This record gives sequence, structure tokens and C-alpha cells, in this order.
Amino acid sequence: MGVNLGDIVPHEPISFDDLRGKTIAIDAFNSIYQFLASIRQSDGTPLMDSLGRITSHLSGILYRTGRLMEMGIRPIYVFDGESPDLKKKELQGRARIKKEAEAGWKKALEEKRIEDAKKFAARTSRMTGEMLEDSKKLLGLMGIPFVQAPSEGEAQCVHLCSKGDAWAVGSQDYDSLLLGAERLVRGLTLSGRIELEIIHLRRVLDELSLDREDLVDIAILVGTDFNSGVKGIGPKKALRIVKEKGFNSIELDCNPDEIRELFLKPKVTDDYKVVWSSPKTDEMVEFLSEEHSFSEERVRKVARNLSDAMKDFSQQSISRWF
Repeated sequence: MGVNLGDIVPHEPISFDDLRGKTIAIDAFNSIYQFLASIRQSDGTPLMDSLGRITSHLSGILYRTGRLMEMGIRPIYVFDGESPDLKKKELQGRARIKKEAEAGWKKALEEKRIEDAKKFAARTSRMTGEMLEDSKKLLGLMGIPFVQAPSEGEAQCVHLCSKGDAWAVGSQDYDSLLLGAERLVRGLTLSGRIELEIIHLRRVLDELSLDREDLVDIAILVGTDFNSGVKGIGPKKALRIVKEKGFNSIELDCNPDEIRELFLKPKVTDDYKVVWSSPKTDEMVEFLSEEHSFSEERVRKVARNLSDAMKDFSQQSISRWF
């Protein structure tokens, strides 16, 4: 879910052409949840294979990641590791919300309220261990690199950027700004309802007259993945409180120092490799078409486009030496 800073953070529109030749470290969990929520049938039912297994996440990874590669954008997917204890408590609360949404979805379907059913359905998305392993398997077959973070995926995305292995973080959440990402790109899931935009941390801090520690305190008041926030305090009110030095006067149900440390000193690793390779077409067909009911023709088309994109990347790399 992440922290809600949309009302106070300056956004800038950006085109996919502007991202050509750029490497983006993508928060895998965030993107997969987007796929699970948005790639559904008209009544909100997720895509499934012939055995009733959900395939919305595989469809998103295949077609939308393939499209990014066609546009000359290099994605690196970064997967979450072990969640901090504080996040585990928040996740338990979200599980209850999903159950309520499932009940609302079922009732809306029974009453044939299709639009309401679609809204409820998007809130019911669950990611299983099998989905994660299948996602990694597909990325490997496509030749797309992925990194396993020790803890929070977005923190590792920021680390890749700081090491020069990526140009920006790709996520719908704003958490990477709190973690120090210089650039955050939103809208990479290629959904027609989501505008592509970029957020520059330096501009955010300059326009709001804050430092990153202040931004973290705003997030604590609003609510993060590690705390519920303060009832009645949204981003604008939190901004005013922090700028007026009133943070310490607010009664919190958490230890702010623990949360600050999770954002300012997150767990990351240098134990990773970033390599793009040619797709394994026949294995993609076996996995997607034979096991999960995807169209073989479409899978092979994506594989051909991936191969062409890989060749373009190789030519770009060679041309830098001349």
C-alpha cells in the first residue's frame, strides 16, 4: 500500500520516449499487485488457466514487461525479502480488509452490480508463494534480471540506483522517496488509467522546504507500511505540523525512531547481478502455453520482440565504445 503523499508531492509528466535507454529498478511486489488488481475479466474475476489457477500476474509480466523492452526501457525487478516485524502487524490488518472486500464482491455479483463488483474485486488481490516463484521463473525465461532484496524491495531498488545500476525506481508507491530515491517513475504498469510521471526528490524537498527526515516524519503521521498513522491527519495537515515543528506534540501509537530507522537505514545487499539475456522461447511456450493456457502464437511473438530488443541493447552498448 505504501504511504500516501500524492497531495503534497510535485509530479512531472514524462513520456516513454524520455525513458528510452534508461534502466528502471521496479518494485516487483508493487507491480505484481497492480497486475493482479487490474488484469481481470469484466466482472472482476482474475484471469485463470484451464485448471483454475490465477494467471493475471503472469500476463502482466509477459505483455507489459515485453512492451517496456520494445520501447527501449530496461527493467530490473526487485523482490521483497523478509518483512520487518512492524510491517507484519500492518499486513494482518490488511488481511481483514481483503476479507471484507471479498464479501462485498460476492454480494455485488449476486445482485448483478458489475461496476461495484469490479471495484471490490480489485481490493481482494492476494499474492501467494507460488505466484512469486512463477513470476521469477517467467522473468528468468524472458531474460529479464531480478534481484532478491534482504528486506524491503523498494529499499533495494534505491540501492541499485545509488550504485549506478539503475536510473530510477519504478513504483506506484511513494516510499522510495523516503528511502532516498532521486527519481521515482510512476505508471510503468501501462494501465490506461494511470498517467506516466516522474518525481524528483530534490524538487520535492526544495519546494516543500524540507529535508528527507522531515518527509519521513510526515509519512509517520499519515501512515506507512509500518504504522497506521494518526486519525484525521492527511498529507497536507501533516506537512503543516512538521513545518511548524509540532511533530513531537502529536500522540502516536508507535515508536517513531524505529520507523525512521527503517527508512533512513534500511537493509540492502550488494550480492546481486544484473544481466539481460536472450529469451528461452521454447521454455516460455512450455511454461505459459502448455502449463497455463496462454496462446502459443502470442507467447512466441513476445519472445521474438524480446530478442530484437536485446539485440538493440547490445548495439547500444557497443556504440558507446566508438
